[in-house]
Amino acid sequence: MAGQNGHFNHAAPEKLPYAVDRYERETARLFAVLDKRLAERDFVAGAGRGDYSIADIASYPWTVNYVRLKQNIDDFPNLKRWQEAIKARPATQRAYALVQQINPPKPDAPMTDEQRRLLYGQSAATIRR
Repeated sequence: MAGQNGHFNHAAPEKLPYAVDRYERETARLFAVLDKRLAERDFVAGAGRGDYSIADIASYPWTVNYVRLKQNIDDFPNLKRWQEAIKARPATQRAYALVQQINPPKPDAPMTDEQRRLLYGQSAATIRR
């Protein structure tokens, strides 16, 4: 849902208010689900404290760009605490530092038709070629 939020907010060739609103609300709902889950535990799949797992590794990147996803992280205090804990992990710091080297941030610019075609214009037929 966060991916769809990002797509309709930043990549779609035209703003579709219904889609933008739907995915912003769905992202907020899922952030609330995570926030509630994290109210009594440190990590997503853990039963208590110290159970960092693949569930956290898979979920974290979808929550980090909350500003770009039009979410107020202060509305989700448990999610915010969880993000800070994962961000502080040495492996996370190394991974995100590597991202900065490989794919440094660029100014926000409209997506070109060629970029849009490469990212979103593929189908099963494209893959079979």
